[in-house]
Amino acid sequence: MCGIAALQLRNPSLHPQMGSLLSSMLCQIVDRGPDSAGLAVYNTPGLVSPGTSTLSLLGKDQGMTTAAITAGVAALLPADSAAAARVVGDTTLVSAAVGTDLLVKAVSETLPAATIIGRGEHVAVMKSVGHPMEIAAEHGLEAMAGSQGLSHTRMATESAVTAGGSHPFSVADDLCLVHNGSFSNHATVRRELKREGVVFDSENDTEVGARYVASRLKQGDTLEEALVNLGKVLDGFYTLVVTTADSMAVVRDPIACKPAIIAETDDYVAMASEYRALAGLPGINNARIFEPEPGKVYTWSL
Repeated sequence: MCGIAALQLRNPSLHPQMGSLLSSMLCQIVDRGPDSAGLAVYNTPGLVSPGTSTLSLLGKDQGMTTAAITAGVAALLPADSAAAARVVGDTTLVSAAVGTDLLVKAVSETLPAATIIGRGEHVAVMKSVGHPMEIAAEHGLEAMAGSQGLSHTRMATESAVTAGGSHPFSVADDLCLVHNGSFSNHATVRRELKREGVVFDSENDTEVGARYVASRLKQGDTLEEALVNLGKVLDGFYTLVVTTADSMAVVRDPIACKPAIIAETDDYVAMASEYRALAGLPGINNARIFEPEPGKVYTWSL
């Protein structure tokens, strides 16, 4: 059992409240996953900026000071790249005004042991082991602004309790996926993706789903098409939420074994594992509230 809370803010006037709204939602799903937690926030000032790629690295201790990381990365990039490294909670963020692939190469050479947990121009990903609200507080979620937010509380079932095994999984630019449930044939799909050259960072079945979606998007699928194809390939019981720079999608398995509820207004779309996580949102009394149908992909764009 895990908990999911996701929020897409259609009304820009709500962007300053993104962190406080997501934090209030997260508070209501803590008991669904007390082992570890993760967050993904989009277009949050101070974490990401337009025209700049940002990598989220697992852990605040990378074996080097942020000044040394900045110097090491900058030495491998063009002089005008404005490389910078900083620590936010238990996460290290490295940014530069270059393409993501070039930044990944420079960071990997500077920090060979680092695990990249988020990448892109718009998203910052943070995850750790411990009580979800403590993790949120450590990273300063409540004060964050942004256009979208995604959170997950994990109760580990098929792999160890580690920060790397917590969700979201972000394996392509601005793409994040969280998962409540389990994929029964993830080992088979993992082997198939590895044969195609896909590299994995964990033993978590959710990463298989994320890597599969990223692979389908790279082949030209829309987000909806990628999730339809996922339902044809991966077996199991699941609710998934996937976010990109400007969209959010929700899908449940064909039996709809895992809970999900959605609230939609002109101002926002919110999804959670339980209604109590939605109850405190502004205008909830006038929202369209519904449970996603089995096997149907729902998508929304900013």
